[in-house]
Amino acid sequence: MSEPSSENPISKIRNICILAHVDHGKTTLADHLIAGCGGGVIHPKMAGRLRYMDFLDEEQRRAITMKSSSVKLNYNDHLIHLIDSPGHIDFCSEVSTAARLSDGALVLVDSVEGVHIQTHAVLRQAWIEKLTPCLVLNKIDRLITELKLTPMEAYNKLARIIHEVNSIVSAFKSEKYLSDVDSLISKCDDQEGTEIEVAQEDDEVTFQPQKGNVVFSCALDGWGFGIEKFAEFYAKKWGANSAALMKGFWGPRYYNKKKKMIVGKKAMETVNNNPEPMFVEFILKPLWQAYYAILERNKDMIEKVVKFGGLSVSDKELQNKDPKALLQSVMSQWLPLSDAVLSMVVKCLPDPCMAQPFRITRLVPPREFVPSNADPAILSETERVRKCIEICDSSNTAPGVAFISKMFTVPVKALPPDPTGVPVSDSSDSDDCFLAFARVFCGTIRSGQRMFVLSALYDPLKSDPTMQRHVQEVELHELYQMMGQGLIQVPNARAGMLVAIKGLAQHVLKSATLSTTKDCFPFSSMAFQVSPTLRVAIEPSDPADVGALIKGLRLLNRADPFVEINVSSRGEHVLAAAGEVHLERCIKDLKERFARVSLEVSPPLVSFKETIEGAGVNLVEKTTPNGRCMVKVQVVKLPGQLTKVLEENAELLGEILEGKSGNNDNTLKRDDESLVVLRKKIMSAIEAEVENISGQLGDKEKVEKYRKTWLKYLQRIWSLGPRQVGPNMLIVPEASYADSKVVLIQGSCHVSERLGFLNSDSETISKMPPLGEVEAALIREAETLKSSVVSGFQLATSAGPLCDEPMWGLAFIVEPYIFPDNSENANPSDQYGIFTGQVMTAVKEACRAAVLQNNPRLVEAMYFCELNTPTEYLGPMYSVIHRRRARVLKEEMQEGSPLFTVHAYLPAEASYGFADELRGKTSGAASAILVLSHWEEIMYDPFFVPKTEEEKEEHGDGSSLSPNLARLLMNKVRRRKGLPVEEKVVQHATKQRTLARKV
Repeated sequence: MSEPSSENPISKIRNICILAHVDHGKTTLADHLIAGCGGGVIHPKMAGRLRYMDFLDEEQRRAITMKSSSVKLNYNDHLIHLIDSPGHIDFCSEVSTAARLSDGALVLVDSVEGVHIQTHAVLRQAWIEKLTPCLVLNKIDRLITELKLTPMEAYNKLARIIHEVNSIVSAFKSEKYLSDVDSLISKCDDQEGTEIEVAQEDDEVTFQPQKGNVVFSCALDGWGFGIEKFAEFYAKKWGANSAALMKGFWGPRYYNKKKKMIVGKKAMETVNNNPEPMFVEFILKPLWQAYYAILERNKDMIEKVVKFGGLSVSDKELQNKDPKALLQSVMSQWLPLSDAVLSMVVKCLPDPCMAQPFRITRLVPPREFVPSNADPAILSETERVRKCIEICDSSNTAPGVAFISKMFTVPVKALPPDPTGVPVSDSSDSDDCFLAFARVFCGTIRSGQRMFVLSALYDPLKSDPTMQRHVQEVELHELYQMMGQGLIQVPNARAGMLVAIKGLAQHVLKSATLSTTKDCFPFSSMAFQVSPTLRVAIEPSDPADVGALIKGLRLLNRADPFVEINVSSRGEHVLAAAGEVHLERCIKDLKERFARVSLEVSPPLVSFKETIEGAGVNLVEKTTPNGRCMVKVQVVKLPGQLTKVLEENAELLGEILEGKSGNNDNTLKRDDESLVVLRKKIMSAIEAEVENISGQLGDKEKVEKYRKTWLKYLQRIWSLGPRQVGPNMLIVPEASYADSKVVLIQGSCHVSERLGFLNSDSETISKMPPLGEVEAALIREAETLKSSVVSGFQLATSAGPLCDEPMWGLAFIVEPYIFPDNSENANPSDQYGIFTGQVMTAVKEACRAAVLQNNPRLVEAMYFCELNTPTEYLGPMYSVIHRRRARVLKEEMQEGSPLFTVHAYLPAEASYGFADELRGKTSGAASAILVLSHWEEIMYDPFFVPKTEEEKEEHGDGSSLSPNLARLLMNKVRRRKGLPVEEKVVQHATKQRTLARKV
């Protein structure tokens, strides 16, 4: 294969990534592609065993990919940048960084295991980033050697997998894919036992073998094919049209040998009662025969296979006593994997000039709101830059724009030698050097060039001086072409190229946009599949090493795109990771590379939330110490669907409710498409709860009253909490003024107004009485106390009364009344403190007390767990998951396989150490994937005391009652936070006595 010259057009470039569930064969496939077209860096006989792209020791030891890495391939005058990404859910951030820099994706699916949870996730990631996907059905050999399926059975299984993958993509296209993992998994469950009648070629169906975007492969043995390979072979043999054979080789198409025609199933019924599709007869059958002939050492059949494929197999290889080696030799010559996959890449995946116009709305979304004071010259230049990105302009006049998806480290000794002979490191006291993993989207960038680093918050249209914090001018050092483990220094990189950039370690934290001009909009932020949920506190074993730890955490935060580092309120350094494997990797990096000190790691800091059970009925009153403000609070539980909508759209709510500066044109915001969708979701959540209530009550009047009540609440939302965007509401009350000397601190329906629930027909909340009836000074003072009420609500929702965890799904109707100051003390604040602080504290304590008096409950995070295990280990697996309070949802046996697939919900609190225990109890045979699914209320009352006769009969008077689950979890969190815990020090004193006697 000849290497394309630097003058080759962009149409000869392909940027692709490999996406799949864990252990479906991504790195093995990459090995064979590198062996075939990587310039000789891997010998073909080492492909599949070397795992060239897994260059970290930890990756080789665990045999899983942890970091995405790139390599350059040369195929038929095409330059292909291949990015191998991890399949484990803990490293999903690496999938996001790989997808952002690619234009197409190779989606791998195991032919035996089929579609799994991470397959859904990577397909969604490709859809979000607007990548063009191709499908590779891997491990076809397992259908022959392990499952021992007939060609017809194998065809039905392969057709089902393609149908299921197409169903997932179709769901994305119809926008029915939002966030319910369980509904995605159950879409195709009822189709397992039936034969799939593959439809005719349809442009709406994404993956179709007759289109050429599906390859069937065995990456371990290095062979694979698309049906085009056989279509060309039989077209030459029969003198037929290869395009017609392409259509006939997939689906319900049959070959009538008498008429020498391709016909449908009905036309074959008169000829054969049990006809075989052409894919089975002319592709799978020869494949099966070849496999069995080689494995059974049938010399006559082997000669026929060699003759059929036109192969040149040496006598030494034919006499090899290892049938596996002969199989690899014959099959890789007959159906070379690299040719099958890369020819599909070249034909079916777009080049940068074709891809970027399609992806531009995702990469650089158009500006919907332009400030009225924007400079026309700057606006014109930003549009020019965006147009250059869209068309992938590589001319000399085009601005240079690149996107950095992550920062990664390499040993300084691994860098190519500097032309001056002096090695330069980004950090003088470190053996590692930070490089930026980037793609050039337009123009050309060069080493030594000066460019601007733009953060995601930068806006060139704003003349605000604070914008200068989001832009930095830097000088690029060396540029490198990435070759997996190696780096090749290059002088420049043009549009469409992937490149590693040195010299940005002090300027880029995780991701950023590089541009030769300030008048450029930054690229949109990347979407991650999950959020960091596993948190631990880290401290050095020797207190003198705190400085080294802080520096190491700073380096780790830059090197890992998904890790989160923060300092808790108690001064602990908290590290948040995606899961146990990711956490282990981070701790190892800290100890061995970044901090290089001995560390103490705490048990996981599991997050909980606090809510109430049932409808809140008790009204709570609190008065400030000076007696001038009385706060009445009633708490109501939000509908479950509404809570979910508020949680899922926290980022959008933050944008909508964010500051009143800049544009005050609320009508524009109401017309925003995303805001309209959010309003519909909120109304749908209310209606769903109303339908649920109507099914339980059956009383139409009560149901209608419930609907009207919540519609009124939506028009009276003062604030959301915690942090202004949480799943809790502060509701403005409907109140009257019975006493002219009492003033209600009247809230403003700011959130309702921003969300568009207020209009001219909306009911007024509560009207202020005429000024003559109250003192004007008292009204002005009430206006100044509004922020104190909101602050008290924010404090209460961020730390609930059970164990200082955030509240979840609650609406607080707060009525704060202010009385005239009749104190004789000239300066009452000296005695009780500042009045605004008293009001804030009173609101906070009233909200917390209202929760305590209305059946408080803990809420815990739940993982969706997908387990795969052989039949003989089902018992040990079930013992592990039941001991950890898991709730099994579904269990089924994979067709034609000894593996069972089990779906379950596992509490996050019980998930730490789950994977290790599962591997230990099943001798490593079982595997599990955990994805954060939802929050679920713990039904136990943490303050349960027997009251009724039945309860006393069952539990006694409660003196010997052991704490229930909710109480145990609450006490565990309180102990960790240093809060007081009410528990008996000695519960069973008699059991502590010894009956042994000393002689």
